[in-house]
Parts: sequence; structure tokens; C-alpha cells
Amino acid sequence: MAVRRIVANIAGSDMAAARAFYGEILGLQVVMDQGWIVTFAADASMTPQLSIAAEGGSGTPVPDLSIEVDDLDEVLRRFTERGIPLEYGPADEPWGVRRFYLRDPFGRLVNILQHA
Repeated sequence: MAVRRIVANIAGSDMAAARAFYGEILGLQVVMDQGWIVTFAADASMTPQLSIAAEGGSGTPVPDLSIEVDDLDEVLRRFTERGIPLEYGPADEPWGVRRFYLRDPFGRLVNILQHA
């Protein structure tokens, strides 16, 4: 038996806001759209992961989602251009990542990161 996929499910009814945040800004592709649920994905090379945390590191709260990107500065620019406020960072962390936190349109705390 092997886990093939882990899906984060976020309650929300504004699919246009979801498309803007996760699709337009972060560049995820819509892989399923039933009207009442929209599923976004990156390429198929991702490995399923699940983290259990007592804190978010550096004294921050535990984020609901962590999304690793290949160009943190570009993603930061996209969020800044849309006036989406940061809740933390950007910060270079002692464990080798640069990251920032913000809230998605549904109030979820999202950790955007890039490995050094």
C-alpha cells in the first residue's frame, strides 16, 4: 500500500478568488472543476507530504499550507501588486529557507517559501 496523493481541502465559495490566488498568482493549474469544487495542481513530480508542527518556526504560528516556489521574489511581487498584506517576512530562516506568510481569500495562513 502506498499513499499516492495528499489533497488539502479548504472551505470556500468564491471560486474566482481561488482562481486568482492559487491560479493566477501562484501559477497552479485547474485540474478539476465541478463548480462546487475546483482542484489546483502543479506538475506530477510532487511527493505527498504531511507536517505536524507545534509552531511555525521563528516564533510564528503554524501555517495551514506551505507552498514551495522556485522564485520567491517574483511571487512576492505578484502578491504585493494585488495589495495582499503579508503577516510575516520575507525572512531568511536559519534552516535554509526564505519565506513569507499571508492569508488566502478564505483566511487560511499560507507559508510561501523557497529553499536557499
